Amino acid sequence: MELLIIRHGESEADLLEVHEGRADFPLTELGEQQASIMATYIEQHYRPNIILTSPLKRARRTATILQESIGCGLIVENDLMEFNNGILAGLSRNEAAIKYPLPQGGRPIHIPIQDGESELEFRFRADSIFHKILFEYQHYDRVAIVSHGGMISNILKAFLKQPMNQEFAFPTGDTGIHLLEIKASTRIIRFLNKQEHLQLIEDEN
Repeated sequence: MELLIIRHGESEADLLEVHEGRADFPLTELGEQQASIMATYIEQHYRPNIILTSPLKRARRTATILQESIGCGLIVENDLMEFNNGILAGLSRNEAAIKYPLPQGGRPIHIPIQDGESELEFRFRADSIFHKILFEYQHYDRVAIVSHGGMISNILKAFLKQPMNQEFAFPTGDTGIHLLEIKASTRIIRFLNKQEHLQLIEDEN
């Protein structure tokens, strides 16, 4: 079984300098272009049998563009949503820093942000959806997962069976692609955050 994990394209929040999280911003024009080029690349090199996506607009639109290119089924999995950042969702970073400053040393991992979730709950959710995918979709050879940077980082930690800590992170750029493989009891990372498809946009500019 292979897991093809993909981050959504550029969203409007990326241009507004706000906390995104559960704020439901759509893709920008560039984000649509990134998703289209990614979909063509995936169709040519890593066609999935099924696509799972977060319901948030930026991820679902990216997944829909991929589905239109591949022609396979698409299923919305709510637990693939980004970190529930509660009161920070949609706030400018400057405003958030003034209204809701982090405690000295950062927020403990077990304490949720107001109206949101804790880092511990977020990691548990990532572990839960990861194992659900392994169990419920194991009959597919390759499963595509379209999600968000924070969730993708935590899924990679779950894949590697890392303990709950904040020492490691796995960044993912716009439409960055990760390919993981599970073969018997062995877990293999084929590549992380591949973005060579975006070179087409850079070449045009």
